Amino acid sequence: MVWLDADLQWHASPSGRNGRPAVFSDAAIQFCLTLKCMFGLGLRQATGLAESLLRLARLDWPVPDYSTLCRRQKTLSVAITARPNSTGLHLLIDSTGVKMLGEGEWKTKKHGADYRRQWRKVHLGIDAQTLAIRAIELTDNAIGDAPMLPELLTQIPAHEPLHSVSADGAYDTKACHEAIAGRHAAATIPTRRNAKPWADTRAGAQARNEILRTTRKLGRAIWKKWSGYHRRSLVETKMGCFKRLGERVMARDFDRQVTELQVRASILNRFTSLGTPRTVRVA
Repeated sequence: MVWLDADLQWHASPSGRNGRPAVFSDAAIQFCLTLKCMFGLGLRQATGLAESLLRLARLDWPVPDYSTLCRRQKTLSVAITARPNSTGLHLLIDSTGVKMLGEGEWKTKKHGADYRRQWRKVHLGIDAQTLAIRAIELTDNAIGDAPMLPELLTQIPAHEPLHSVSADGAYDTKACHEAIAGRHAAATIPTRRNAKPWADTRAGAQARNEILRTTRKLGRAIWKKWSGYHRRSLVETKMGCFKRLGERVMARDFDRQVTELQVRASILNRFTSLGTPRTVRVA
């Protein structure tokens, strides 16, 4: 999950800007934060573990202190590695809540702890073939699901072919369908129970009206089977894996919370790539 060798750029390159230059590179900061998120440590514990690992690897490198990690976590650009899908990406989108403040439901019921809780909402987009996280956004719990779908699509490179986008009925909005049509992809989004045809003539509205006509003619169950909508359960499984790294977010500042959850996504992608077999034709 964490790799150390002499080729790792541990020290920061000169930026050419005025002021004191940074000592540690983004890779060094992400290395320490990865240890923190993977093992559920505090920042000072993570720096101690990083120092021990560097000593075992016989690398005479300095370790970022607590203040440096706190400061750099707020502006860190996390590298989330994922293999691009050359055959066409089938993107699965969903959201889940991550606790920020407050006690759990069991402790509240058992011991009468304060029931007030605060949540953050994590929006994920994963590749249906490789199960890698390709897009992630963090919002307040007051933000709905549908407004974040266009933001998730912007994280997919424009040159990568996007075949389809699957999501639940909460994403059945004009903005979502237009964003998907703008990427020349097919939307696999069920219509609402009381849905009406849209009078709009744009491509997204026409695709949505076709889903509505098919659902009315064949039934919702047949449409889900025919369209492959049930693949969306894979993103719910990924949500469970995401919460295995922690039911709550440890940072208190919003920007640091974004970095922490992006580091978790990077860890999960590393787990996924290590557990995915690669077949090679030998004859």
